[in-house]
Amino acid sequence: MPKRIMQGTVVSDKADKTIVVRVDRRFMHSLYKKVIRRSKRYAAHDETNTHKIGDVVRIQECRPISKRKCWQVINETTGLGG
Repeated sequence: MPKRIMQGTVVSDKADKTIVVRVDRRFMHSLYKKVIRRSKRYAAHDETNTHKIGDVVRIQECRPISKRKCWQVINETTGLGG
């Protein structure tokens, strides 16, 4: 099964080797036909601590690294990060 890849914005980089990424999605309400924005936050593994608040990053699903961290940052030049 392929691993999910999402794109989002870094909202926190305070933890060591971990960043929090906010992923926004837009969808249409089934009854009212209005476009709604929803966001969700994911903890992602950043091995080198290179990403800062405001950066747009891509994250990929991976094995569980800790209790709530099962995503890792993808480095576009090398493929996978970490």
